[in-house]
Amino acid sequence: MFLTISTTGDSDVPATDLGFLLHKHPERAQRFSTSHGTAHVFYPEATAERCTAALLLEVDPVALVRRGKGKGRGGAPDSALAQYVNDRPYAASSLLAVAMGSVFSSAMKGQCAARPELPGRRLPLRVELPVVPARGGAGLVERLFAPLGWKVTALPLPLDERFPEWGDSRYVSLLLEGEQRLVDALRQLYVLLPVLDDAKHYWVAPDEVDKLLRTGEGWLEGHPEQRLITSRFLTRRWSLTRDALERLALARLAETEGAESEELDNAVDESVDTEEKPVPLAVQRREAIVGALRESGAARVLDLGCGQGQLVGALLKDARFTEIVGLDVSMRALKEASRRLRLDRQSERQAARVRLLQGSLAYTDRRLTGYDAAVLSEVIEHVDLPRLPALEHAVFAAARPATVVVTTPNVEYNVRWESLPAGHVRHADHRFEWTREEFRGWAGTVAERYGYGVEFRPVGPDDPEVGPPTQMAVFHRDATDPTNNPTDRRGPGRHRDTTDPTPGTETTASPPAATPPAATPAATTPAATTPAATSPDTATTPDTATTPKEEKAA
Repeated sequence: MFLTISTTGDSDVPATDLGFLLHKHPERAQRFSTSHGTAHVFYPEATAERCTAALLLEVDPVALVRRGKGKGRGGAPDSALAQYVNDRPYAASSLLAVAMGSVFSSAMKGQCAARPELPGRRLPLRVELPVVPARGGAGLVERLFAPLGWKVTALPLPLDERFPEWGDSRYVSLLLEGEQRLVDALRQLYVLLPVLDDAKHYWVAPDEVDKLLRTGEGWLEGHPEQRLITSRFLTRRWSLTRDALERLALARLAETEGAESEELDNAVDESVDTEEKPVPLAVQRREAIVGALRESGAARVLDLGCGQGQLVGALLKDARFTEIVGLDVSMRALKEASRRLRLDRQSERQAARVRLLQGSLAYTDRRLTGYDAAVLSEVIEHVDLPRLPALEHAVFAAARPATVVVTTPNVEYNVRWESLPAGHVRHADHRFEWTREEFRGWAGTVAERYGYGVEFRPVGPDDPEVGPPTQMAVFHRDATDPTNNPTDRRGPGRHRDTTDPTPGTETTASPPAATPPAATPAATTPAATTPAATSPDTATTPDTATTPKEEKAA
């Protein structure tokens, strides 16, 4: 990627003052390491009449793949399609913007200790970028830069000069000319280059709003394309865009009133937190599980697929749970759970209440027998459907606790997650995600087969159209069942749904025909198979928010 900034001058005001502003000496060629390659700064010409500073960014494609978000939500689309062969090393984009912010950081802050008067001076600037992706064409380039006082020359580049009939590519050769302060020019390029590309090579977090307002101060507030700039810079994340636009509107009002933004935005006393903070879905899920275990009277509890031990930690806080066992197939997750729970610092009595075991739910395990309750929190969707019967047997037939609590995502609710692309599951490792009907069909079959009754409860906001984000089934073993061979039981299953108009009533239902099929609207079936997964309390953005319109940080 290549960028040049030129200016002119005379003997009284030499053009080489550009070196003071950029904090880079015209007689030296300097080299800087970046997270995705190497940046070079040099001066092809440096005289009193004309001075040109060049920034050359050599992008390392391997580093781009390893460090960037080459796949998944938020990644640059070109990187996702072709990680090693794409336009990232050549076309000016967010990679060049980030390099500018690093190499010219003092210039972008308007600092010049040697010549303090220079940052405020307007210079005749000429900015050239040979290749710039412009999703919107040369017309969009004009709409973005012309209102800022630039004379814009954006020449579309052909797809192939040998085949003119193929037409133009989505790239332009960009030339900007105008009398500007250097600090303003750098800040505008920092924001507008990724806006033209309509992509970023890194995940956009909430602090990106502060970055946008800081670099856009003085020119973004009144820009006619403010909404488009804000939306594209924040990769179309609706909640972040709304926050940025509200703060820009407040800054515009403050400028009109001749006051500070803080003076106008004084409706809330910051010394007193009057706003109720949203409760993350993961916390609501743990609270619902703990509540169900308390109702059952369980004292000895299994957390199957315990992950990093969030639920184990919640159970430890309640003295009624005298023995808690966390089981997971991942030793790494168990080590992290031990660290989080600080088992090495617990009192001897408290530490004796907890055991962390490695094991797979695809096999029966004698260590899991004799417990009052078992929890499968966000676990079953990590198991391939052909292996799900093995998990059912290991839990409901072999371990056979009196109570089993199962939670799983409700795929119908996925349409409410703004940040979740259509057709995608909430976590890359999910083998399937069930509708409410499919989950109840599976739970009813399991209850009938192994001699349990089952009730269903919503977790999180219960949407009248698509239901809750998480669905929970609570299985209670039939205390009147005299047999110790539950796989031979073929009596009717008993179902109770706490979302019905008459909660608390039990009805006898005919068993579902079969386990729900693998093909659901958002199901995925990767080639690799894993017997069981960790609890996804640390999973994707939807599981860390209370409503789809409010985000954490995924």
